[in-house]
Amino acid sequence: MIKNRIEKNWSRLKSWTIQQKIEAYRLYDHDIPEFPFLIDRYKDQLLVYDRTDSRDEGKNQLPHVLEALEQIFKVPQNQIIVKKRDRQKGDQQYEKLDDTKNFFLVRESQALLRVNLIDYLDTGLFLDHRPMRQKIFKESQGKKFLNLFCYTGAVSVFAALGGAQTTSVDMSKTYMAWAEENFTANGISKNEHEFIVEDCLKFLDRRQNPEFDLIFLDPPTFSNSKKMDGNFDVERDQVDLVSKTMALLKPGGVLYFSNNLKKFKMDEDLKKKFQIAEISESTIPRDFHNLKIHHCFRILHL
Repeated sequence: MIKNRIEKNWSRLKSWTIQQKIEAYRLYDHDIPEFPFLIDRYKDQLLVYDRTDSRDEGKNQLPHVLEALEQIFKVPQNQIIVKKRDRQKGDQQYEKLDDTKNFFLVRESQALLRVNLIDYLDTGLFLDHRPMRQKIFKESQGKKFLNLFCYTGAVSVFAALGGAQTTSVDMSKTYMAWAEENFTANGISKNEHEFIVEDCLKFLDRRQNPEFDLIFLDPPTFSNSKKMDGNFDVERDQVDLVSKTMALLKPGGVLYFSNNLKKFKMDEDLKKKFQIAEISESTIPRDFHNLKIHHCFRILHL
């Protein structure tokens, strides 16, 4: 069953990945309830996220998944990377799992992006934001762009390639260095681009002038990082977060606000203060089965 589904998905995606020059994509997105896995392909490397929980004990399907991938892609099982995916807490996203330094570049349409499948829980590239990266690329010509909670700066790369002057903000020195390396990999001069290592909430308190034409805001669902004062909850803190971000947006500018909280509801107070449209459906990639992987909103000044 799992082999047939992966083969079907691969058959559906193969010509699209070649046509669009996409080397990193999701092959299997927990399509079948009995197989709680996510399978991503980065060039010729395969990454399996095992989402089996305690209720699935005694139903270990991982050997069947590995066997299917070995047969379909002719790759030894010991070259397939498996990670256990649990709920992240605090600084977990930033913690190192290993130190292989096994970085390599994958192409995504106009850009080259640096990934590492082993050393961190995440790879350096959020695959579900691919349509958003294209949207930013197309809308960024001549704009001043801000990327908050920028992670490894992939969205900033697309904004810069599209003709924007960019500012990228994240509290992690590791990921900010990674962002700068992504710029270098694409031959982008860093002279007109700003890389700021800072808690985004403190950045918003510090800079409150409307100076940006285009903003991408992608906060964590929850964080109690030691680098922060207190903790952050995207649903609880959305009014303050979005309001302060909108204070940085010029009249006529656009804020794209994305988050991964499955049951997220936009606060009614924000709907009264700004013009808000949910655009989630248009930002879910065709290789994702989970249509609730994120929520995305287009927010304008009234």
